[in-house]
Amino acid sequence: MRAARTGADFEKTAPLDTPVTGDAAYYFTEKSSFKLPITPPPLRNHGNYIVSVNKLVKWLGGLVEQKGINVFTQFAGQELLFDKNGISGVLTGDKGVDKNGQPKPNFTPGYELRAKVTVLAEGPRGSLTKQLVERMNLGGRNPQVYGLGIKELWEVPPGRIDTGYVAHTLGWPLTSDLYGGGWIYGMHDNRVSLGLVVALEYRDSLFDPHEAFQKFKTHPFVRRILEGGKLIRYGAKTVPYGGWYSMPRNFVDGGLIVGDSASFLNSQRLKGIHTAIKSGMLAAETIYEALCAGDTSAVKLSAYADKIDRSWLKKELWTVRNFHQGFHGGLWKGLMHAGIQFFTGGRGLADPMLSEPGYKEYRVLHRERTLVDQSNRFKGDGKLTFDRLTDVYHSGTRHEEDQPCHLVVLEPNICGDRCVREYGNPCQYFCPAAVYEMVMEQGAPKLKINAANCVHCKTCDIADPYQIINWVPPEGGGGPNYEGM
Repeated sequence: MRAARTGADFEKTAPLDTPVTGDAAYYFTEKSSFKLPITPPPLRNHGNYIVSVNKLVKWLGGLVEQKGINVFTQFAGQELLFDKNGISGVLTGDKGVDKNGQPKPNFTPGYELRAKVTVLAEGPRGSLTKQLVERMNLGGRNPQVYGLGIKELWEVPPGRIDTGYVAHTLGWPLTSDLYGGGWIYGMHDNRVSLGLVVALEYRDSLFDPHEAFQKFKTHPFVRRILEGGKLIRYGAKTVPYGGWYSMPRNFVDGGLIVGDSASFLNSQRLKGIHTAIKSGMLAAETIYEALCAGDTSAVKLSAYADKIDRSWLKKELWTVRNFHQGFHGGLWKGLMHAGIQFFTGGRGLADPMLSEPGYKEYRVLHRERTLVDQSNRFKGDGKLTFDRLTDVYHSGTRHEEDQPCHLVVLEPNICGDRCVREYGNPCQYFCPAAVYEMVMEQGAPKLKINAANCVHCKTCDIADPYQIINWVPPEGGGGPNYEGM
């Protein structure tokens, strides 16, 4: 990857959309905004670029192919393969299977892709990483906790926002007991990227993150930027908040874990692209040394963890190791903890600050076995705000309709009974793509899954209170199209 070795070459060839020219932080009330006199250091972005991850990944893929390396897309990793030496590769999913599991005329069986070292780079809550961590008990001292980010890309009239301007927000529409905030990025060609991220550890099981984001756009500050503009793209993604103490062991016999799958996200800055790239580079160095030595055991691959500890990755992530956990008691308590951690190098009042999985935070509702009325759900005005199905359309999501459902509910009876009574079926609310729907069938509540809507954010796998939803890869090539996002 010679083209990326020097800063000058990187800046000339990489698809760097917009250099950051200014930034600010705001506190929102429902009708007003207050600009902080000083932008907090974690939210300062001078020297950075606003980029499209989609374009950046394609560019990196092109550099790899120039070196003679094959990149195969549209093949979903279905299962890890093991032998006596540990991980031996990946089994890809079958293609051309109908919804009843029967082969169609275009059926193609999955492939066994064998490798001396397999690298898991699946992003948050990767399905293979989840299998591996559970199978080999690799979890960290804390469980992983997550946030859900919901994002739209707009084209707005000229002059609404300076190109390269970055704004971050706290406050409305989130209450002080919800951890999260918004962002607004001014991009070239009068485009604006904006979104809202919310920690998936709230108590109200009927809270709707997508509705909160739509309300965010009605704030006078945001409305002034977007009004008269046009929605271009929509997307949603979870992010791993847990930090250093939530990291799984990232090396095993024949395998390494990198990026968000390994919890390499700076939870203070909510930035993880740079850390993912660096972890991949260190993994590559480790694999090269292991192959040269003819030894791909966990003992040899443990050099990966040593390299991380000696790199700037450890320095950056160690100072924020308790950051998210400090906000568990709400915004104001979290800001106090953040201040203390700033002066103690990330230690805070306790080290480590222990946490529970977010899904355990739901408050039990003690309802009758009757479905929550959905008639008053947020519908949007069709100009500034939108319902979830309209947003899903703008995500470019495409799935082959006649295929097995990739959202596997392990105990469906819970959905129509216990979950109705205890939590009011939160899957209807936390999913930003209207995948889950409760219907009455023969006089009883039943879960209906609209799998074709899925934008692959993994929220259901994470936030389900009974942990009975298992997200597995759909047929390779299916999913959202985040071109330009």
